[in-house]
Amino acid sequence: MPMIETRDKTRLYVKDWGKGRPVVLVHGWPLNADSWDDQAKAIAEAGMRAIAYDRRGFGRSDQPWDGYDYDTFADDLADVLKATGATDDIALVGFSMGGGEVARYMSRHEGRGVTRAALIASVVPYLLKTDDNPDGVDKTVFDGITKGIEEDRHKFFHGFFKDFYGVGYVSSPVSDELIDWTRALAYQAGLRPILAAAKAFSTTDFRSDLAAFDVPTLIVHGTADKTVPIDPTARAAAKAIAGAKLVEYDGSAHGLAGSDGPRLARDLIAFLTSETGTARETRSSSAMAFGAA
Repeated sequence: MPMIETRDKTRLYVKDWGKGRPVVLVHGWPLNADSWDDQAKAIAEAGMRAIAYDRRGFGRSDQPWDGYDYDTFADDLADVLKATGATDDIALVGFSMGGGEVARYMSRHEGRGVTRAALIASVVPYLLKTDDNPDGVDKTVFDGITKGIEEDRHKFFHGFFKDFYGVGYVSSPVSDELIDWTRALAYQAGLRPILAAAKAFSTTDFRSDLAAFDVPTLIVHGTADKTVPIDPTARAAAKAIAGAKLVEYDGSAHGLAGSDGPRLARDLIAFLTSETGTARETRSSSAMAFGAA
């Protein structure tokens, strides 16, 4: 099993497909790297290198008790880049809570090596409703998620993934089998990581990280996303990140890699292979320092 070791000795599972420009795919909650398979295959077939890894506590990675905060998550991402030799012309793509890793890496690690970024149905910049973030999600919603998981996470996930993919009473954009598979990915995560990561993505304020996005940035979000509503996230991020391109999928819910997989792959590849709008010269490996932050 391909594993890398982080600076605190946590082992992370990494999938590395193809050759060429490294495109690092950071998965959402409570999934793992397999949730990116369709897009990773398309990226590799387009002549790039798709790297996806299981976040600590999820999938096939170690499940330590500590480290479920975004500073640690960003350090883990930096360690994945170092271990895989992805040092130049990197594209970071984060889905849902994975957008937080992208944002925190850009600020905490000064975006070393990154020349493109993409936020897909991302929690960035701030999901929680506060006095200065009135469009956010009320804390009682996240309290209900915690309660549901602690009482019976199997029952919770049964309903959660229907909203995740926008399943209605009459129609569904995905098959029952895809939903079953997605639940199976979630069950690979430990209970402690599931709860701690949920607290992290629901309470972390990334607004101060956005100034570090000095590279072309693609933002993709579904307008009917009930899991991560579009107003306090994608639309707010698009306003705050200079030159960001926002693409809204009309009527789509949260799980875009499943419900809108081919379109998402096309949009990502078009963005990754476009030649215009580069805001930063590619950093050479000699100028990189991947040590501890």
